[in-house]
This record gives sequence, C-alpha cells and structure tokens, in this order.
Amino acid sequence: MTKVIEADRGFKVWWHLTRPHTLTASFVPVFLGTAIALAIDKETINFVLFFAMLIASMLIQAATNMFNEYYDYKLGLDNEHSVGIGGTIVRHGVQPKTIMIIALSFYAIAALIGIYICASTSWWLAAVGLVCMLIGFLYTGGPYPIAYTPFGELISGAVMGMGIVLIAFYIQTRTVTLDAVLLSVPSMILVGAIMLSNNIRDIVGDAEGGRKTLAILVGRDRAITMLSGFFIISYLWIIALVAVDDITAWALIIFLSIPKPLRAIQIFRDKKEAKEVMPAMKYTAQTNTFFGFLLALGLLFNYFFY
Repeated sequence: MTKVIEADRGFKVWWHLTRPHTLTASFVPVFLGTAIALAIDKETINFVLFFAMLIASMLIQAATNMFNEYYDYKLGLDNEHSVGIGGTIVRHGVQPKTIMIIALSFYAIAALIGIYICASTSWWLAAVGLVCMLIGFLYTGGPYPIAYTPFGELISGAVMGMGIVLIAFYIQTRTVTLDAVLLSVPSMILVGAIMLSNNIRDIVGDAEGGRKTLAILVGRDRAITMLSGFFIISYLWIIALVAVDDITAWALIIFLSIPKPLRAIQIFRDKKEAKEVMPAMKYTAQTNTFFGFLLALGLLFNYFFY
C-alpha cells in the first residue's frame, strides 16, 4: 500500500513539473490554426499531421517549463516558498540534472516528430521549428534569458501564439494567407497576456532577483492596465473582422469567455500578494484557452452549417 502511495505521489511530482495548466497555450493555437484551414481555405484536414503538430507543440511547451524550473533554481530565484513554480527541485529534491535530461529528451522527441512533419509538407519548416525550439530554451536559459527582459510577452506571444497558429495552418494548406495572419493576432496577444500576468504576480521577487520584466519597467498598476488592454484588443479585433465581413458572425461566441478576463483584472486590482493573485493567473490562462477554442468553434460552425 505504501509503495502505491509513493508511486502515485511520484507521478504527481513529475506531472506537476510539466505545469499542465500552461499546456493549453500550445494546444489551443494548433486547434485554431487547423480550424482556420478547414473553415476559410475549405481544406480537408490531415489528422495525422494535426496530432503530430499537437504533440510536438505540447512537448516543446513542457520542456520550456522545465528549462524555466532548472535555470530559475540555478540563478537562485526559486526556493521552497516560491509561488507558481513546479517545485520539483526545491520542494521534492529532484536533481536539476534530471530535469534538464527530461527537457532535452522532450526536445529530441519533438524534433523527430518535426522531421516527419517536414517530410510530409516542406523542409522550410525545419528552420522555423528550430528557431521556436531555440527560443523555448533561451526564454529562461543562456546568458541573457528572454523572460528576464521587457520582451518576454512579445516573443512568447509571437512564437507560442501567432507562430503555432500559422504553422498549424501551413501544414494543412501549404501556404499562409492574410486571413490566417489576422485571425492569429488575438492568440499572440493572449499568450503574451499569460506571460504578463505571471510577471505581475512575481513583480516583487523578480525585482529582487535583478529581472527587468515589462511589469517591473512600467510598474504594477500600469502593467494591470496593459493586461486589460490586451484583453480588450483581442475581443475588439474579432468584432472588427466580423464588421468588415472578413469572418463569420459565429466568431462572436468568443464573448462567452469574457467573465474570465474580467475576473482576472478584478483580482489583480484587489489583491497584491503573490498567493492571493494566483487565481488571476488561472483566469488569464483560461481566457486564452476559451477564447481560442470558441473562435475555432465559431469558424467550424460556419463551415459545417453554411
């Protein structure tokens, strides 16, 4: 019985290491890019490529989280009292070397899947994929980690938001259209919002650790205002696309997700302690998840019913 409990506890530690609540930031863009390909370009979906892209993206996201765990520990930014971390090193005694090996193994598997995707579509994607993987590593690794600069939101949004949507679209259509680019913009903004909310939560600890994040640069109150702007622009962007008759009005079902960002901003305004604003982080991530999922559904409704 004891062994079963220990095994279960061990699984939970390793599962928590991947930070599963963040994996939707890799799943939703793949789903959205594929939905755009089906709904706008009227393509027949290659489900093998879809699932290959999905698995590779989630592996890269999980590995990026592990790099974050490793390097934050090495730089002395994480301890057993830190909020919002995997905690496998400082709380559960897992060796940093082990985490790095797992992260690199995930990258290796993602690379093998990427080779299959390239062989089935275009080898130009190999360069794009390598850049994405390099950015995933450099986000918290290397001599000048991106996450410690004011550019973390922009770069993570461009790669994990817009980039994944367009790659998912390309592997189905063999092209990138203006419509696909325009529909990927909210995904870029909302992935950036996840990073910004993380930096708002950690603003005190990051400042003490010598980071220069966007939240630190502009200050907490302005950062919350910027986060509000990210949410507002994302919703207004879709309204504008519908208004110019570029996409179906079904896309407006994204407004079913609006309680999530409203709640996130309210919590950030009312609370300041890192533990107290953790729910705001959750609501921000859920905004990205539900917004992207509902937008994809709206496009698919139009395809199947009209």
